[in-house]
Amino acid sequence: MAKTPVIITCAITGAIHTPTMSAALPYTPEEIADQSIAAAEAGASILHLHARRPDDGGVSVDPDHFAAFLPKIKQATDAVVNISTGGSLQLPISDRVKPATQFSPEMCSLNMGSMNFSFHPLAKRYDGKWKFDWEKDYVEGSEGNIFRNTFRDIREAADTLRPHDIKFEHECYDVGHLYNLKFCMDQGFFKAPIFLQFIFGILGGIGPEVDNLIFMKRTADRLFGDDYRWSVLGAGGAQMSLATTASQMGGNLRVGLEDSLLIARGQLAENNAQQVKKVRGIVEALGSEVATPDQARDILGLKGRDNVSF
Repeated sequence: MAKTPVIITCAITGAIHTPTMSAALPYTPEEIADQSIAAAEAGASILHLHARRPDDGGVSVDPDHFAAFLPKIKQATDAVVNISTGGSLQLPISDRVKPATQFSPEMCSLNMGSMNFSFHPLAKRYDGKWKFDWEKDYVEGSEGNIFRNTFRDIREAADTLRPHDIKFEHECYDVGHLYNLKFCMDQGFFKAPIFLQFIFGILGGIGPEVDNLIFMKRTADRLFGDDYRWSVLGAGGAQMSLATTASQMGGNLRVGLEDSLLIARGQLAENNAQQVKKVRGIVEALGSEVATPDQARDILGLKGRDNVSF
């Protein structure tokens, strides 16, 4: 029986890393667009996108900042665009869904529970060497973050975006988030089949061990049966190993500078495409096929690129 092609998602810039941490991290519209296009050419069929302030690289959920790069990406590539609804750890969900509401992409991420979400230990590596004034306080301040995603928030996102026929990437940082999602499905917020993103290695979430991946997968099997597809995101140094494992377990994978700035231990990646090329080579060397954008659309049941608003 033929294997289902492996979907590679590339998360281009995110809301954790800051410009000081890597010169490769894109934050201007031109950089985000160019790295997105290159990642798609390297084999990513889904582009997971955040916006940044173009003057200093700060995180942004301003639709105008998305508008500066989305049309260029669509014009240059056939990749599926996935807009984050988690683009700020401080703003309410009503603000975080505005870009998706305006641009009606094929996919959106949606975090499936509130959690401590911290990356403050990174601050010690760059003390006194920050490129922009906002970075140090932002990174250190994450020690006090509670990333709010209540049941009411999740319902609001589902209700707001339902008319847009968007497929959610349900981001699950711990096993309890799977149970949250099952409750939300029982309440009618979402319909099967669903797409799960298992996330490992974020401080405040489940750790990046293979045993935890197996546990999350078994739990999802029990809760959702055959009504889901899944992918794995390993943060930092766990990125490539967990992506490889997921691809051999029948899952999909996500790489990108949002999740890890590295291409190998102690070595910064030159760009997002380098990570995509590396993981694609591993997946294909192990005998699996990498999905094209249209194959990803078919696997996930997406509405198609002609039905977006950018």
